[in-house]
Amino acid sequence: MRAPAPAYAAHLNDATIELAQATLGAALSHAVAEVGEVKLYVEREDIVRALTALRDTPGLEYQQLMEIAGVDYPERPERFEVVYCLLSLTRNHRLHVHVSTDDVKPVPSVTGIWPVAGWLEREIYDLYGVLFSGNADLRRILTDYGFRGHPLRKDFPMTGFVEMRYSEEEKRVVYQPVSLAQDFRNFDFQSPWEGAEYVLPGDEKGMLPEAKGAPTPLKADEIQKADATRTPTEAPKAGSEPYAKTTTTDTGKTGAGEAHGGNKAESKPQESDVVPTKGEGQNQ
Repeated sequence: MRAPAPAYAAHLNDATIELAQATLGAALSHAVAEVGEVKLYVEREDIVRALTALRDTPGLEYQQLMEIAGVDYPERPERFEVVYCLLSLTRNHRLHVHVSTDDVKPVPSVTGIWPVAGWLEREIYDLYGVLFSGNADLRRILTDYGFRGHPLRKDFPMTGFVEMRYSEEEKRVVYQPVSLAQDFRNFDFQSPWEGAEYVLPGDEKGMLPEAKGAPTPLKADEIQKADATRTPTEAPKAGSEPYAKTTTTDTGKTGAGEAHGGNKAESKPQESDVVPTKGEGQNQ
């Protein structure tokens, strides 16, 4: 039988902060508990020693590095924050360790503690431009070869700097600077919505709208209002006689105007051809 997982140790946040302060000492600038989670702000030069202590110290024991995230604050002198998301399996508790830097000062790599950090640091470098000293393979991991800039910086244009397309002339994929033909594109596929002067085929059928407010391709000064006087038209005649009657004055073969309307009592059969069985309904 499997042992039950330990309960989430949110009630131990204060004790975790006290133990982390005693363990890390001057490497920890400050710590805070927000929305049920503990955040530790560590000096950049001491990040390797701090994470090693958080992993190996009894009572902390954050064995796994789950993620490394980046945050950009352009208004700060050190605009980037690198956030290490740690998990303690024995205590079922999570911890966030924050480090501040800019696009010039490198952050020491933690690949010697958790090898998985190699790919995570490459992702932060690719998307934010944060450098990591000690990473043996600090290359782009998400963007393409020759990509310029870092997409998740808040000063990076949403359209990018270059665009990729297939060139029929060169028969290969080429890169070129992003070019926008116009700020607001207005494609006209013979649409009458913007007051076009031409008349599309079939517009002559809509000289009068079906009802007040119904759409019409005509201009406002060419529209005859729906409640205006229409040209009188003669009602269509019946297609055949006497099957399609236009009035009810003729009572021939219709029963109209009669007292019983073709349903007289003497017209009914005296005896029914269905004899009901007592207690069982009709004959089966």
